[in-house]
Amino acid sequence: MSATPPHFFLVAGEISGDLIGGRLMASLKKRLGPDVRFSGVGGPAMTAEGLESLFPMQELSLMGLAEVLPHIPALLKRLSQTEAAVRAERPTALITIDAPSFTLRLAKSLGDAGIPRIHYVAPQVWAWRAGRAPKIARKIDRLLALFPFEPPWFTKHGLPTDYVGHPVVEGGALSGDGDRFRERYGIPASKPLLTVLPGSRQGEVTRLLPVFAATVELLAEQVPGLQLVVPTVPQVADRVAEAIRSWPGDPLLVTDSVVKFDAFAASRAALAASGTVALELALAKLPAVIAYKVNPFTAWMLRRLLTIRYAALPNLILDEPLMPELLQEDCNPAAIAKALAPLMLDTPVRGGMLEGYQRLADAMELDLAPPSERAAEVICRHVGLG
Repeated sequence: MSATPPHFFLVAGEISGDLIGGRLMASLKKRLGPDVRFSGVGGPAMTAEGLESLFPMQELSLMGLAEVLPHIPALLKRLSQTEAAVRAERPTALITIDAPSFTLRLAKSLGDAGIPRIHYVAPQVWAWRAGRAPKIARKIDRLLALFPFEPPWFTKHGLPTDYVGHPVVEGGALSGDGDRFRERYGIPASKPLLTVLPGSRQGEVTRLLPVFAATVELLAEQVPGLQLVVPTVPQVADRVAEAIRSWPGDPLLVTDSVVKFDAFAASRAALAASGTVALELALAKLPAVIAYKVNPFTAWMLRRLLTIRYAALPNLILDEPLMPELLQEDCNPAAIAKALAPLMLDTPVRGGMLEGYQRLADAMELDLAPPSERAAEVICRHVGLG
């Protein structure tokens, strides 16, 4: 009689977590064979790997107090439903992915079930509310971290924590083809390209587009023949397309992720809103300036809550100001253009940033297996599957 196949119950609550979950499932199948079973809550990426979601993941994808409050009764019902399903199915392990407001509550409720509880994506206690770390340590049995500096924040509280790498490593930033991009759009090799990334949310593109427009006006005066490439996402593409019609540099709008990474490889520098894209740019070895602003009240609150010195992920990982960060009052066209200009030429500033990118690659252990495979290895070891 053959042994019962391993069975993992996964719960993701957001699109980013669904992508992580889908890659993890593929890696678990690669490691354990096609008979491994999955159940839980996920989105399209996890469904494509064989998960039949207990309910639509979108019900958990809520942000902001005003959005969450009306849905609390429904969320509590889903929490109870998910807990009951885990207890009934008795999986090899429960794997929760990000969305800590829901997933860590679920893990805590199953503390008496005798089921290994593994959480993927460490809560950012290093950024704010460090006092959460010992509480988190009591809710789960193992933690998988995205950043190399995160494990000590939790291991000192007795929680086994493994750095497995950031999912952006598997997103394509390392494989852009600059020649392919230039050939696709008929751009000669001598023409200087600047990639401009104004964000992915309506609020941030509304705030940043006017600043970025004035910035590229200034830069175009300093860089003859400047060509702009503006990668964006479908939900804000119309807004961005309308705004860049009046920009100099004959801007190209890009919405495909493969083409975006090709644009990175073809460009001399980038101007980007703060976010995960900063790490993508660093992995693509594209010198960049990070610029961002929020409304004054939000900025006032963040300055009192946050305990970090940097906003850009590469700077956080290296604990140094590798990428210029122009935030709030400093997020103005003159300052941004001044920071960008030396990155468009072969200057010591540009060379220093590229050297820093190599140190970042070393710190992130990019020479090791992809993050999803490292995560699968830790999970299998934790539950005794080799």
